[in-house]
Amino acid sequence: MTEDARPDEDGTREPTVPARAAADRHLPVLLQRCVDLLAPALAEPGSVLVDCTLGMGGHTEAVLEQVPTARVVGIDRDPQALRLASERLARFGDRFTPVHAVYDEIGDVVAGLGLDAVQGVLMDLGVSSLQLDEADRGFAYAQDAPLDMRMDQTRGLTAADVLNTYDERELTRILREYGEERFAQRVARALVRRREEKPWERTGELADLVRSAIPAATRKTGGNPSKRTFQALRIEVNGELEVLERAVPAAIEALAVGGRIVVESYHSLEDRIVKRAIARGTASSAPAGLPVEPETHRPYLEPLTRGAEEADEAELERNPRAASVRLRAAARLRPTPEHLRTHATTSSRATRTTRSKEERR
Repeated sequence: MTEDARPDEDGTREPTVPARAAADRHLPVLLQRCVDLLAPALAEPGSVLVDCTLGMGGHTEAVLEQVPTARVVGIDRDPQALRLASERLARFGDRFTPVHAVYDEIGDVVAGLGLDAVQGVLMDLGVSSLQLDEADRGFAYAQDAPLDMRMDQTRGLTAADVLNTYDERELTRILREYGEERFAQRVARALVRRREEKPWERTGELADLVRSAIPAATRKTGGNPSKRTFQALRIEVNGELEVLERAVPAAIEALAVGGRIVVESYHSLEDRIVKRAIARGTASSAPAGLPVEPETHRPYLEPLTRGAEEADEAELERNPRAASVRLRAAARLRPTPEHLRTHATTSSRATRTTRSKEERR
C-alpha cells in the first residue's frame, strides 16, 4: 500500500503513481454515514462543504458524486495530499477548491474565498493513510525511517528535534498526556540517556528503545509498546490537540444556520475536545434557577448523533482502521449568542500567537 515517490526540486515529494491508484489505497471511515449526515445541509445549489482534513479526498469525492448541488473546499496541511487529492478530484472542475492550510484557519479560509458562512464542515482527525503508508514520513513504528512525523514537511520541528532537545520532564509530560503511557517517566529517562551517546535519527532505533524500556510483563498484551510513544510524538510535532481546541469552535462559527458539522475522532483525547465543544452549543447557557429561559441562552446547536457513534461489524470488516473511530455531529439552530462568542475570538488570537511562535522556532 505504499506509494513510490521522488524528491522534487523544492524538497517536497512528488508522487509518481496515478491519482486513481492512490485513491484505491485508501478507504474512508464511515463514508456513507458522513455523506448522509451532511447531505441535508447541502441540498441548495451552491452550498459549500469545508472538508477540513482532505487527505486522499475520499469523503470529498463521495459528497461531490452524491450531492450535485454541493461545492467542496478541501483543506490540508500536507502539500503532497493536496496534489494527489486535486488530481483525483479534477473531474469536478470548479466544484472543488484545494487550500493549503491548517484546519484551525477555517475562518480565514472561508473569508478568503469571499464566503460569509458555509453549510457543512467535515473533520476526519488523526494521521492519514498516505502518511502512515509512506515509510519515509516516520509515522509508523513498524518501518525504519527518519524521525520526521510532520504532516507538513515544509515547516516546524521534527520528531528528532523533539527527542533531541526536550528535557526529561517535558518528554515525560507529552508521553503521559498525549500517549497515555503508564511508564512515561521511565521511557523519557531512557530517551534522554540514549541521546547523550548519539542523537536520535531513526524510527527503528526509537521503537527498539521503547520496547526495552517497557517492563517485559506488560509487553505481552496491548500490541506494540511503541505505539503510545509514536502517537505522543506525532501529536506534539503537529500540535494536533491545540489545533483541534481552536478548530472545532472556529468551524462551528463558520456554519450558517441550518449548517452541519461532522467530526470523526480516533482516540479519547480528540473525542473529549469535540464532545466538549458540541455540548457547549447543545446546552442552555442560562443560570440555574431562572423561571424562564432567555432566548439568548437557548442552545444554538442540535446534536445529530446520540453520543459518539462507532463502526459496526460490517464497517470493521471492510475497513479495520475504523476500529477506534468515534463520530459526532451537530446542526446549527441559530447564531451563537454574543456572550458565548468570546471563546471563538480568543481562539483566533491564540492561533495567530501560536503560529508566530512556531515560525520563530
